[in-house]
Amino acid sequence: MTDAAGCRADLAQYLQEARDVVLLKTEGLSEYDVRRPLTPTGTNLLGLVKHLALVEVGYFSVPFGRPVGLDHPWFADDAEDNADMWATAREPRDDVVAGYRRAWAQTDAAVAELPLDTVGRVPWWGQGGEEVTLHRVLVHVIGETHRHAGHADIVRELVDGSVGNQWVGDNLPERDDRWWRAYRDRLEQTARAAAGE
Repeated sequence: MTDAAGCRADLAQYLQEARDVVLLKTEGLSEYDVRRPLTPTGTNLLGLVKHLALVEVGYFSVPFGRPVGLDHPWFADDAEDNADMWATAREPRDDVVAGYRRAWAQTDAAVAELPLDTVGRVPWWGQGGEEVTLHRVLVHVIGETHRHAGHADIVRELVDGSVGNQWVGDNLPERDDRWWRAYRDRLEQTARAAAGE
């Protein structure tokens, strides 16, 4: 394997691992639980999936002169704020997930077909950051996907207590609920002590 091929394979693997974790977090949940907002800014699991699909489509189409392939709110003048961060009641979960998988295929095709040093233009990055290589965009999207996988992990824990990325390699200690309550209480006491309470 050449250095470029090895680099491309490593980057693709890290992206796919994060994609898989995001979808794992939606499995086994009701329509309500997969959509309900659990933070003050509305973070929800299906919204994260929709957002990440649009991130991949956006970053691997327009900047490199490739077709967008689906309606994309980022490119509409009248787009509602945060339209990419939640799914409407008329957007079935299966369609949102299928859209994410289609976005993967578009991204994977761009990464396979273009050299990593291909220069593109990201118009929404503004002056100084708009001309980038495919490598830089791929690293950016990997970072964003892993960031949102972390959000999904926390949101899923808030929904039903499910934690970790079971099949990717869970690094949480195997303890019962009683141990976890005591652990959390200890952290709360430590935080209060540090605050002088």
